Amino acid sequence: MNTGDGYSVGAVAKIAEVTVRTLHHYDEIGLLSPRGRTSAGYRRYDDADLGRLQRILFYRELGFPLEEIAAVLDDDSVSPREHLRRRHQLLTDRIAHLRKLAAAVEHALEAEKMGIRLTPEEKFEFFGEGYREEWETEAEQRWGDTAAWAESQRRTGGYDKADWERVKAGTDALNARLVEVFTAGEPADGGPAMDLAEAHRQHICGNFYDCTFEIHRGIAGMYLADPRFTKVYEDLAPGLARWLHDAMLANADLRTGGKA
Repeated sequence: MNTGDGYSVGAVAKIAEVTVRTLHHYDEIGLLSPRGRTSAGYRRYDDADLGRLQRILFYRELGFPLEEIAAVLDDDSVSPREHLRRRHQLLTDRIAHLRKLAAAVEHALEAEKMGIRLTPEEKFEFFGEGYREEWETEAEQRWGDTAAWAESQRRTGGYDKADWERVKAGTDALNARLVEVFTAGEPADGGPAMDLAEAHRQHICGNFYDCTFEIHRGIAGMYLADPRFTKVYEDLAPGLARWLHDAMLANADLRTGGKA
């Protein structure tokens, strides 16, 4: 609490949700030295100090080392507006990184469904830090006794890193085309949409296992029933999950005469 002559170190620690020891360390290294002291020598922080602390914690959250934070904050050639602009850009970059991480999770989920066999190091490298090994157990429990699982295990067992990079590139290109056609307003049961649904099926056939129209219908259902898969396509474009589901069913019906 501000008693009129500033904030105590304990009050600042509580407000900022940091430890008193952290504030003492910032003072010792000259990163945040409070402007005031009591007659007994205790630190007293003013509003300007709190503003600097807020900026320090922001940069710490983004992983900046303390030495670099000090250099940024003490650069007199940078205006407050420029500091805000830099912080905005850093946040924008972080959002872009998180979007890539979400895409990595989608690839991991797809891969676990297909029975990917990579080393632990390769899995984290290929799918990103959001990868979770427990997805493997879930995938095997759900599809481990199917012929498709066995075929996928056999085929992907010989894949190396370059093969998975090729598969990922194909997936990314297909997703980009899905977004393009969907946002153009094409109906799910129209020719362009069904062509992409068939390309989706052929992508699975070409890389993992013989994806029959019956299996493809089941995958379509999963895109709506499993929130994780739904989110993948909704993050690409709101409404895309339902649209792709409908396009996959329409394509299967067209090519099989409506037979399962």
